[in-house]
Amino acid sequence: MRHWKTGLAVLLLVVSVAIAEEKSTPTSSGVSPLEIRAETALKNSQWSLALSLLKQVETQVKDKPDRLATIQEQVRVCERNIARGQGIASTGPSTIPAATQPTAEVRKPIPAPKPGQVTDLLIKDLGNFDYDIEKGGNIPADIKALNGTAFRTRGYMIPLDQAESISEFALVPSLFACCFGQPPQIQHTLVVHCPKGKAVSYFADEISVEGTLKVEEKKDDGYIISIFEITASSVKPAPK
Repeated sequence: MRHWKTGLAVLLLVVSVAIAEEKSTPTSSGVSPLEIRAETALKNSQWSLALSLLKQVETQVKDKPDRLATIQEQVRVCERNIARGQGIASTGPSTIPAATQPTAEVRKPIPAPKPGQVTDLLIKDLGNFDYDIEKGGNIPADIKALNGTAFRTRGYMIPLDQAESISEFALVPSLFACCFGQPPQIQHTLVVHCPKGKAVSYFADEISVEGTLKVEEKKDDGYIISIFEITASSVKPAPK
């Protein structure tokens, strides 16, 4: 399922930038869902879960010395934090402040669009709900109702296939947050597909994307990797 493994690359990219603080060419090759899950647990300070997953990744990359060294250092980080009594249960909450995760009781449902209407929302307004990435199944009904409708939003591009002539990319609310803070949650990340033969160039600044929204839980190897996609009809610089 190479097509959907590229969707995983956005989570790897934003987490690896924050943890390893290094630059790399965006790519989907050689990345396993297990490794993505381990990196996410590590970033969320879920030390016990991260340690268990990293031990499995360690076996997978034993013939890749550079990658193995990184994994082994992450294992040591987990072990040190667990030894200090900072282990968080694998089913426990992330370290994201509760204020950034509106509950179903306080969020305002998004009105259903009228025929021919384009829903124009910021990414964080679209993903303004708690989402259980472990179990899934709790996308609000009003969000599900947007599936197949015309949608417009804005954000920052993270290429998923290649650095030039980009046909697939992730759209996130802020690159600054990706690099220096908490990576965006899955409900704050949109996978954008350009029409066949309509690849776009890389935009470093904020862009506006319009197209058909798809709301569906996508899984790879049992892990949820995306819930929002857009088949784009327009990709252009966002108005200042």
